[in-house]
Amino acid sequence: MTGTTRPVCVLVGAPGSGKTTVGRALADALGVEFRDTDADIEQLAGKPIPEIFVDEGEAHFRTLERAAVAAALASCSGVLALGGGAVLAEENRAALIGHPVVHLSVELPDAVKRVGLGAGRPLLALNPRATLKHLMEQRRPLYAEAATATVVTDGRSPEEIAAEIVALLKR
Repeated sequence: MTGTTRPVCVLVGAPGSGKTTVGRALADALGVEFRDTDADIEQLAGKPIPEIFVDEGEAHFRTLERAAVAAALASCSGVLALGGGAVLAEENRAALIGHPVVHLSVELPDAVKRVGLGAGRPLLALNPRATLKHLMEQRRPLYAEAATATVVTDGRSPEEIAAEIVALLKR
């Protein structure tokens, strides 16, 4: 496996856990690139994720997401953030084995404050608070299964969280 490109850290977590914001701060702290599979999917599809959900449906989006995760794991040499639902696919969880995966844990009140009421988040369009609560409960065991470490993000700045992850990665 020498010579292969691997992320220095993969971030997983619920919507509002800070994957993008913390990911950027972490990449800056480590002096590496930041990559987000949701952005990769939007670039590939040529449209925002909410439009993919409306036009082609969630199943099509999840197919694009599996391909984006596989491609990013093989080519990203920096910090990689996965979409909140990426862990739903067994294929993605299996692909994460052997990578440094950090679950950014967030409780519902902080997540709601951070995501607002679902603007641009297709799965949160109807009853965002109840839906987010359900998604978090459904996915928490999957994040834990995929992760090599969990970092609590509630009430903390992105820089504080990034510093904790840097310390974890050095161990």
